Amino acid sequence: MDMDIPGDKRLAAAVVMDDEGRVLLVRRSETETFLPGVWGVPCGKLDPDESAADGALRELKEETGLLGEIVRRVGESSFVSEYQGQEIKNWQDNFLVRPLSRQVTLPKPDQEHRWLGRSELTTVDIDAYNLDIVDQAFTSS
Repeated sequence: MDMDIPGDKRLAAAVVMDDEGRVLLVRRSETETFLPGVWGVPCGKLDPDESAADGALRELKEETGLLGEIVRRVGESSFVSEYQGQEIKNWQDNFLVRPLSRQVTLPKPDQEHRWLGRSELTTVDIDAYNLDIVDQAFTSS
């Protein structure tokens, strides 16, 4: 796939799973313009020359303070967003990540985090997109 198509954005997500098979979900700040207050996995845009795996670990560190190591790529997701009237196709690589540290530090005071087992995921306000990402990790393990 040609990554230089104008208007295409590349992202990466980190599904952090602990030894008990629980996944880290983070609630987005209410001050976010995109999906405020929604629960999901740490993810974000890749830097121009960054590999998806490196980006997933960087976003994890920025969004939770956690260090991790990639276990494997579990799948991909895509969605279309709009920016100044232009449709942008977003391609996201999703990775299963093993946490190497335990202390979660969230950037904004109104954020929360929880470690949830597969059956507990729907106890928080998680959207279908993030639920699918987490499912990819469980299905591939």
